Amino acid sequence: MSTNTVVLQAQPAVTTPGPRNRRNVRWIISLGTLASVVAAWALVAAVIDDNIVPRPLEVFARVVDIVASGEAAGNFATTLAKIGAGFALAVAAGLPLGFLMGRSAFMNSYLSLPMFVLGNVPGLTYAVFALVIFGVGPGGPIVVSALVAVPFIAINVAEGVHSVDGDLLRMCEAFERSPRDVLRHVYLPAVSAFLLVGVRYGFAMAWKVEALTEVFGAQNGVGFMIRKAYQEFQVDDMLSWTMLFVIVMILIERGLVALEHRVFAWRKELA
Repeated sequence: MSTNTVVLQAQPAVTTPGPRNRRNVRWIISLGTLASVVAAWALVAAVIDDNIVPRPLEVFARVVDIVASGEAAGNFATTLAKIGAGFALAVAAGLPLGFLMGRSAFMNSYLSLPMFVLGNVPGLTYAVFALVIFGVGPGGPIVVSALVAVPFIAINVAEGVHSVDGDLLRMCEAFERSPRDVLRHVYLPAVSAFLLVGVRYGFAMAWKVEALTEVFGAQNGVGFMIRKAYQEFQVDDMLSWTMLFVIVMILIERGLVALEHRVFAWRKELA
């Protein structure tokens, strides 16, 4: 009697890259793309060989000088203070508007169009009207920051209110929980994540529009420094302030993302 022996060959295990490896790959791709852009910039500057296209090293050296002189700290502090004041107004207006939109179908249909219009008005239009109405001063950038951020906050808060489970609300009503308890323990946890997302996207838009408003009508701030460099035809200064503007915007946006992940890590643990 013969027996047939079946030999099973072990298959190599398929490994998927972990979060750290994926993060490293993203960093490598980002740095490679940035290096390619800088190399192309240097090549164009070498070919043109004119002050209208300064070389990357000249701009980087000017960035160091602006930071070392304290100009960057003072002007960015002024710009961020205006955005902060505008965001305080945006949150004060966006929270109740978003709650009304989330709780009432009538208010949602009534306010959705104005929020859509506010969120899609060109930034240049905001800047011009701010200059006409408020003149040269901090009022225009503050109001513009608020107007740009309100739609993002209100719409995201409304989505957060919509996400609340109706059965949970009925259970709160059955146990005769007070409106204060329902707001604190039901609505706030549901809305907070949506609110932070709205703040992050609203900041990205308000930051750019606020700087544009400073270009047209301000006596200080990052936008004012870009306009000053333009008036003096200092292209290297324009690029330096723009580069600093982009760097600070990325750092703040990444900080908001990290804050969002840290504050709402419990959601991932429950998932």
